Amino acid sequence: MTLPRPAAAPVLLYLVTEDWYFLSHRIPMALAAQRAGYEVHVATHVVDGAERIEALGFQLHPLKWRRGSLNPFDLIAIIREVRTLYRRLAPDLVHHVALQPSVIGSLAARGLAIAQLNAFAGLGSTFTSQSLKSRLVRPVLKALLRWILNGRRASALVQNGDDRDAITAVGVDADRVFLIPGSGVDVDVLTPLPEPEGDVTIAYVGRLLEDKGLRTVIAAHDLLNARGLPVRLLIAGLADPANPASIPDAEIQSWARKPNVTLLGHVNDVRWVWARAHIAVLLSRREGLPKSLLEAAACARPIVASDVPGCREIARNGVNGLLVPPDDPQALAAAIEQLTRDPALRRLYGAAGRHLVETEFSSARIGGKTVELYDRLLGRTLAAAAL
Repeated sequence: MTLPRPAAAPVLLYLVTEDWYFLSHRIPMALAAQRAGYEVHVATHVVDGAERIEALGFQLHPLKWRRGSLNPFDLIAIIREVRTLYRRLAPDLVHHVALQPSVIGSLAARGLAIAQLNAFAGLGSTFTSQSLKSRLVRPVLKALLRWILNGRRASALVQNGDDRDAITAVGVDADRVFLIPGSGVDVDVLTPLPEPEGDVTIAYVGRLLEDKGLRTVIAAHDLLNARGLPVRLLIAGLADPANPASIPDAEIQSWARKPNVTLLGHVNDVRWVWARAHIAVLLSRREGLPKSLLEAAACARPIVASDVPGCREIARNGVNGLLVPPDDPQALAAAIEQLTRDPALRRLYGAAGRHLVETEFSSARIGGKTVELYDRLLGRTLAAAAL
């Protein structure tokens, strides 16, 4: 039965740090909301994505955002800018995308009659790093999250059960925390690919960050080369200087001088990467639900990943890939070698991964569940379905 819709379309606003991140990770749910009758707006720092965002029928609000800045004057300025937008636009619901927008957007929305969905794509390096700075900041951040997420119209959205437990452990009411696994992938665009010919190739796709385990991948690849196993490594992605975990450019360039290592930089079409690779690797220390692994699985690629929250949501040991401890080059090299020497197992895992994406992680499924949550938060459903 089709539920009645109010005459005026509810206004949904996404608050995102960067336009590229919205385009990469939030399009399926934004389009699903648009189809469901929402008026969709996007507030973000704009680099070169304005035309693509507006071509989808979304209303764009450029922000003077300096992601990664620790200057308190920058923080105050962006909170004021966002609050001004919230007052002018008067959205029914704001979807804060990731940790920094959740904090800034929640502070900007204090006292305003706006429903706030604070989405966490993992909990960031502050929760995972053991650096002195992170250990000092962590208690303050936990107290801040407890305060903003227990606000009258606030709720949290996480991508895996471990993050849900972490948020509730901070002291957030469990009834305010919802779980939807990732942002989904288009299974009609990302389809199974045949394996390429030639030496087995492993590929990493993502930002070049220490927390993503790239140094472990490089060390494991060195071990395989030392054993005389001609495994090639493709690295697709760029450094992220605004992130404290970004790997220095000099170190990244040194990898290109290693045998059988190719730096691809940014790749617009991820299918191009998976058409040239046999195995996907990601050795993160923690994730929300990595889109790069969802895309690899959609293309029927087996996965070797770290046995940590987020990665194990899509990489299931002995089903569609192999899980290894993070920061363990020996274990990673052994897993890669096992798949390198067993093409039948690669095909088995690849088919299983494709099935997982089709049944659990398609953009249609995730977009639909996200709109159900939007409706629930705004009271647009007659009865809230379990999420």
